[in-house]
Amino acid sequence: MVQPQGSKFHVAMFPWLAMGHMTPFLHLSNELAQRGHKISFLLPKKAKFQLQDNNLHPDLITLHGLAVPHVGGLPHGTETASEIPIFLNGLLATAMDLMRDQVEESLRDLKPDMVFYDAAHWIPELATDIGFKTVCYKVVSAASVAIALVPARYPSSTVVLRGHEARALSFIALEFGSGISFYERTTTSMKQCDVIAIRTCQDVEGPMCDYIGDQYGKKVLLTGPVLPEPPKVPLEDRWAKWLDGFAEGSVIFCALGSQLLAEELKVAVEVERDENGWFSKESLSKGIKCVMEKNSEVGRLLKKNHAKWKEALVRPGYMDDYIDKFIDNLHEL
Repeated sequence: MVQPQGSKFHVAMFPWLAMGHMTPFLHLSNELAQRGHKISFLLPKKAKFQLQDNNLHPDLITLHGLAVPHVGGLPHGTETASEIPIFLNGLLATAMDLMRDQVEESLRDLKPDMVFYDAAHWIPELATDIGFKTVCYKVVSAASVAIALVPARYPSSTVVLRGHEARALSFIALEFGSGISFYERTTTSMKQCDVIAIRTCQDVEGPMCDYIGDQYGKKVLLTGPVLPEPPKVPLEDRWAKWLDGFAEGSVIFCALGSQLLAEELKVAVEVERDENGWFSKESLSKGIKCVMEKNSEVGRLLKKNHAKWKEALVRPGYMDDYIDKFIDNLHEL
């Protein structure tokens, strides 16, 4: 399906049934539609109404609501992962697999040039019969994909699993859908596609992306961060008032980060944890102080690297360059 550069193609999207996956898929859809490409987005009916305001190009992006069948063990009416506790996600995967006939019927009617998916490992089987190219699009970090692979030639000595993280990752061996584990679903999705795409940047995760491509023997395309437009509405009053109570630059955002940020990009500080993964208020306080103290060498380095990466990642045209190159690569499929 090699297409002339500049021609417009028709893409179908079918992401995992979670807002944290559907939303980035829609952000990419907006970027493709902005350049004139047609998008058919398959998603649960409730999610269609939740996301329709984020569709910036309704003339080119059509949201197709599908019915999510009931599976025993799930609350009636469940359609997305945000409606259930995480331990029920395996049953939601079963429900998604039961949507296969609906998805196949839609794709036969739509006749897309290519289909983007992530968790529906059976999409490549439909491609053989219907006739479209497949793109396994990963919206999680390349590091999280790479770290679950066979470790030969793994490119980092710092982005590694600690004991409690390895135990937490053991879920990938559990059933995630009928008769298939999370690991099998993920690896099959990537093995059987025509090309792998990842929402990341060469500057940040280049070695990880190269490693993934080598392990799967496939080309890995990068979309860049695909960030939405900054909100034009003002900050909620409660947050604006709260932030106004502090001096500029004196508030620190604490979140579950990654060793990539702390060890390789040097834009974060890792809080010391116990063997079981818990951390104390004392270790959290220590981490904050080592950044905030005036003469802190760690704080100076973090601020310097924040400025460096901000300059690189938000420069005018940075995201556009990634998307344009990504589209050029899609034309070559």
